[in-house]
Amino acid sequence: MNDQRWDAALKAARDAAEAAADIIRHYWHRGVDVEIKSDATPVTIADREAEQAIRAILASALPDAAIYGEEFGLDGDRDGLLWLVDPLDGTKSFVRRTPFFSTQIALMHRGELVLGVSSAPIYGEIMWASAGGGTWFNGERVKVASTTEMAQASISTGNIKTLTCDARWEALGAMIRDSNRIRGYGDFCHYHLLARGGLDLVIESDVNILDIAALAVIVREAGGVFTDLEGKPLNLDTRSVLAGTAAIHAQALQRLGSSGGH
Repeated sequence: MNDQRWDAALKAARDAAEAAADIIRHYWHRGVDVEIKSDATPVTIADREAEQAIRAILASALPDAAIYGEEFGLDGDRDGLLWLVDPLDGTKSFVRRTPFFSTQIALMHRGELVLGVSSAPIYGEIMWASAGGGTWFNGERVKVASTTEMAQASISTGNIKTLTCDARWEALGAMIRDSNRIRGYGDFCHYHLLARGGLDLVIESDVNILDIAALAVIVREAGGVFTDLEGKPLNLDTRSVLAGTAAIHAQALQRLGSSGGH
């Protein structure tokens, strides 16, 4: 794809996120009924209507791209251009009136993530990034922190249930003891903080690619490193995250890896 087409794709993703934001705000103020899906996770009319609005905008802007969404699955061939969409990541927060939820839209080209938009409308943040284009936070270009020593590092955890049963759990505890501080911001929030220099390492063991694809581009373009817990690049089957400044990510990967893995 040429640069003009990438620019058009990024604009479409931002427009789609804004359309989803309008729907989410409407139902946030009005309230919604909650259904439980077959995987025991909640879904609402806000999730479904937001994804439908996103799909319409993305399909119009890039008709040859497939779309893989949280609520309506895969439409098209996932091996070429592929949009990855979670219209309302954090539905559990949404239904409990907690503003830690977001819309996640990313574009993958032949297996490589090339752009991402992360919009948290109630929280008041939107971030976007594209390959080679840097990372932008509410319209301002941002970068990760310059932290190089674990003793100065701020660490945030998200979904880590699986990690608690893992051989790396003790290594994580030791790393937390050696760090400056530990928080559990979770969801989009700690990735936004990482990309704009507010913390230095994010660890999650239980995620879905739709939750993190856009955030991976955002962190990388801000100068950070974003892999799974084994240090591998992301793909559609990725289930864990280790993201941070280059130096802190490398130290964390070494410490977790030396603990023996799973």
